[in-house]
Amino acid sequence: MRFLHVEDARHIENYSVRLEFNDGTHGIVYLSDSLDGQVFELLKNLDYFKRFRLEGHTLAWENGADFAPEYLKSKSEQGGAGTATPCCG
Repeated sequence: MRFLHVEDARHIENYSVRLEFNDGTHGIVYLSDSLDGQVFELLKNLDYFKRFRLEGHTLAWENGADFAPEYLKSKSEQGGAGTATPCCG
């Protein structure tokens, strides 16, 4: 079994990020409704949110906040523009 990893992440606008996964899929994830809890408080500041990085194969921020790759993929598969689809060749 292969573990899911985020291989690339690019900020799109507001709280949305375009992700590429190691299983060949990609999608856009909208995280504005996922910023609950103390660790995510700083991420509500858009300038801080944009400063994510890839760490441990997922999105992470300087304050220790992160999201599991599986959660990010499930959020990107919820339909519309965020649907995870096979990545370009």
